[in-house]
Amino acid sequence: MRRMTTLPPLPRCCTGLNDHWPLPRALPGVRLLSTRFDPALLDAEDFPRWGIPLPNGVSKRQAEFLAGRLCARQALQGLTGVPSVPSVAPDRSPCWPAGVVGSITHGAGWAGVVVARRNDWLGLGLDIEKRLPTERADRLVGEILTANELLGYADLSAARRAQRVTLTFSLKESLFKALYPLVNQRFYFQDAELLAFDDSGYARLRLLTDLSAQWRRGVELEGQFCEFDGYLLSLVSVPL
Repeated sequence: MRRMTTLPPLPRCCTGLNDHWPLPRALPGVRLLSTRFDPALLDAEDFPRWGIPLPNGVSKRQAEFLAGRLCARQALQGLTGVPSVPSVAPDRSPCWPAGVVGSITHGAGWAGVVVARRNDWLGLGLDIEKRLPTERADRLVGEILTANELLGYADLSAARRAQRVTLTFSLKESLFKALYPLVNQRFYFQDAELLAFDDSGYARLRLLTDLSAQWRRGVELEGQFCEFDGYLLSLVSVPL
């Protein structure tokens, strides 16, 4: 008879894991799990209970790491049948099991993970952001937006400017997470541009620099995004 494994109690700092797809376009073979977390309720004993290494740092850093790895553990169990916890590479990126691609994101009390089999997708990049205040968006715009992306920016309303910078920031973060494991080279906000996006949650990005023989200037990739509870969630997927 197969022995049933009893899971530890869910960490008090995390809500129940949400197995859902809030983004506008479902991707075959891709699974997304998320949770909300509260650093004030963190219990360090939850790390050994769930087989998750305790990271250095303040309680906020530890709580977001716990929440992200907990989502990853359960997402991997659903995908592969093995509840493994991604370790941390020297460059701080997660180490996914062989044959798996994935991405972890966390911020402002929300953590989420996407995973898929490598024979279905080459790469995935997920990012969560709280919408930037307009004043901060206006301060950061020159760092995040390219010259082409800045066209017409000054004519937007305050709310639209904040949304534009937050969206561009998040999609470029997702693009980096999706491509970095494939190129092993860092690139920055000015190395890609947001070509198009619409209210349906569709987006398209283009590289402005050569990253590898395959991933060269001019290559375009699709992304998607959604907004909820003051958050903006974005995903860039790299097809085979």
